[in-house]
Amino acid sequence: MVKRVIPLLLLLVPIGASAQLLPPIGGPGLPRLGDVLGNVSRDLGDVATVPRAALALARNRLDRLAALVRANPTAVALDDKGDPARAGEVLVVDPDDGLVAAAAARGFGLIERDTIGGTDIGFARFASPAGLQLPRALKVMRRIAGKRSVSADQLHFQSGGITAAASRPTGPATASATAPQLGMIDGGVATTAGPRITRLGFARGAPGASNHGSAVASLLVGTGPVRGAAAGARLWAADVYGSDPAGGNAIAIAKALGWLSAERVPVVVISLVGPANPLLARVVQAVQARGTIIVAAVGNDGPAAPPGYPASYPGVIAVTAVDGRGRALIEAGRALHLDYAAPGADMLAANAAGAAVAVRGTSFAAPLAAARIAHFHASANPAEIPGAIAAANREAADLGKRGPDPRYGRGLLCGGCATPIR
Repeated sequence: MVKRVIPLLLLLVPIGASAQLLPPIGGPGLPRLGDVLGNVSRDLGDVATVPRAALALARNRLDRLAALVRANPTAVALDDKGDPARAGEVLVVDPDDGLVAAAAARGFGLIERDTIGGTDIGFARFASPAGLQLPRALKVMRRIAGKRSVSADQLHFQSGGITAAASRPTGPATASATAPQLGMIDGGVATTAGPRITRLGFARGAPGASNHGSAVASLLVGTGPVRGAAAGARLWAADVYGSDPAGGNAIAIAKALGWLSAERVPVVVISLVGPANPLLARVVQAVQARGTIIVAAVGNDGPAAPPGYPASYPGVIAVTAVDGRGRALIEAGRALHLDYAAPGADMLAANAAGAAVAVRGTSFAAPLAAARIAHFHASANPAEIPGAIAAANREAADLGKRGPDPRYGRGLLCGGCATPIR
């Protein structure tokens, strides 16, 4: 089956002049080629062909990021690690007055200084001095900041694809026996997605309505013919994209997590992938300590991509995807750990117009896993987290090698939750 998929993946690889602009595999933000081939061959068991698929996915990722920067040169730039970030801005965690004054003396303009809601974690955003490119600005600010964490405001990307047309299944969404509470951080959710949804925006033009965010919401609470894995749930939806070309940035996600934590939401799903960020890492840890379980997709850039965050932060529930026959998606990304698999292909969700559409990707596995975990974690109580995870472990259906493994984690959650394509 792998050999039949590879030609489709290779079609994604750009050819011609634009492809020549991309850095080689093993460059900034990517693992060494030898490590990639060894990991993929060992996990998927096809030495001759699977590495080509991994390289195709990695090349496609690089081209996509390069195209984003070219299309938005004033809004998006590459940081010192080659990751897309908000252009011309530097982020510092826990600044004090002395740092702000020292930064101003070096030409950095203070844009925003605040504390993440629901936590005591402070941050400051600075505009880089005129003419100073982002990698150089980060280097200068690190000298000023000393031991404080300095980074770019890196961007995170949605982890799934939506097909415009799909056949409609039979049967309406059905309500679950209990109605859990859930939060999501994504694009905007359509107002038709359900009556028990609270929306808040964390980007310019937000909250709005997006196909990706609406699809994730439909898998949680149900929309029209699409069954919700937690139908009837109370849902808090944070839009971190809006109309901003630099949406999905670390600060927006951190603020959204702070809002959800302050609302005491017990389970939050994030179907986004980006690089590690020191502010977001701190906020994730603080929110977890307050009793919120975070569930995140591992991404769709294949095993040659760098580990995806927030899935790779300690304690975050990392979720991969399987197709309708229980096979791991070849494009599934990786995290530093893997907890569960869930359905992520051969299934329907609802777009922003409320129409049933075919979806594929780890984006759509994460909400199904989150919905099941939410049934075991009814309140944001940190003492109850171990029991909720233990209950999810008991429910997870073992796939692949006996016991936990790097392709399926501790097993499949919500295997019967997907609305199949008919």
